[in-house]
Amino acid sequence: MPLLIAIIFYPFIEIAGFIVVGRAIGLFPTLGLIMLTAVIGAILLRIQGFSVLQRLNQDARDGGNPGRDLVHGGMIVLAGILLLLPGFVSDICGFLLFIPPLRDFVWKRMSRNMVVVSQRSTGFRYTSDPPRREGPKVVDLEAEDFTHDPDPNSPWADKPDDDDKPK
Repeated sequence: MPLLIAIIFYPFIEIAGFIVVGRAIGLFPTLGLIMLTAVIGAILLRIQGFSVLQRLNQDARDGGNPGRDLVHGGMIVLAGILLLLPGFVSDICGFLLFIPPLRDFVWKRMSRNMVVVSQRSTGFRYTSDPPRREGPKVVDLEAEDFTHDPDPNSPWADKPDDDDKPK
């Protein structure tokens, strides 16, 4: 219910912010300030977004817990969106989400109720050692164990195409 009330009153709060700032500094400076916050938001989104992606990549390589950086990345994206929206209240909220200690505070509050589960694959490993294989290295077949004739039940068997039929 409080979320619904916030959604309903949000436009009115933003309009009131435009009126207050517009009266204080004028129309064109207000519009310029809105454009400036959008540009600053895009720049901050790029800088901090790339650093979060690098930390996520490092966590993936090291096998660390990516939960914190995932939440930070989500908050940075939300901050960028809030700064691109016209309005001073959304700009203030967006700039606050770009502050790392505030994001850490939110992460600590969220992590109490959150479990991050990750699947880790071994990926590829490059070494100079030859690969070790388990089990027999040679399969020995006798002549009667295989045949050169095609199997008619095989999905790879040659079957006439529909294109070969006369029309």
